[in-house]
Amino acid sequence: MTDIPSPDNPMPLTGHLEDLRAKIIHSLIYLAVGFIICYYFREFLVAVIKLPMNSHIQLKPTAPFVNFLKMENPHKLYFMAPAEAFWMYLKTSVLSGLSLVLPFILWEIWKFISPGLMDHEKKYAIPFILVSTLMFYLGLTFCFLIILPYAMDFLLGFSENLVPMISAGNYVDFCLKFLLAFGFIFELPLIIIMLTRMGIVTPETLAKNRKYAILGAFILAAFLTPTPDAFNQTLMALPIIILYEGGVVASKILWRQRKDG
Repeated sequence: MTDIPSPDNPMPLTGHLEDLRAKIIHSLIYLAVGFIICYYFREFLVAVIKLPMNSHIQLKPTAPFVNFLKMENPHKLYFMAPAEAFWMYLKTSVLSGLSLVLPFILWEIWKFISPGLMDHEKKYAIPFILVSTLMFYLGLTFCFLIILPYAMDFLLGFSENLVPMISAGNYVDFCLKFLLAFGFIFELPLIIIMLTRMGIVTPETLAKNRKYAILGAFILAAFLTPTPDAFNQTLMALPIIILYEGGVVASKILWRQRKDG
């Protein structure tokens, strides 16, 4: 009978590689299922992605909380190459499928790292998956309802003398990159909390390196934004800085509880 891997009974390298291979295969199966589901609804998904471009989005404190008011003269999307529309639907379906099955992929990641954790650390599996998924979806929602409409309104209305002729592939790429980037950026507080809990960083270290974090936020935004202009980079950098500060506050609370305990 094979022993169960644990910190005191480590798995050999070949076992780790075999386990990693199995987790990757499982994750790819989940992604394939998500892709098939989203490809079936591809027209609906593209119509949703077009909302920030062709709607005034109003947020309300009462149900339904969000109103989409259509513009009088909505913008149209054009495809400039024979395969552009096909690739647009394909990328939309793949990335939407990834967002759909993210909890299952996170579960596979947790199962891969859990053999190296202590028993008292393994109890965080469900909170880790739930909080990670929630923060990712919050990032998508924040980007879709706040960032993209503001960016579209500014960029498409930048000049009264020019008429935008928007490529479908370029527009969808722009939106998907922003959405995914914000989804992963919203995981920053959770990452900081995990590093604090493992003792890798302290609140003092985080506060002392705040200026480097701000610089890093703008550098990261420069890499993640699909366009090189300072406006879009600032739109992405500011939430990173705010999330970093939120992670510092959460780190201080956790550190205080750790000392009191």
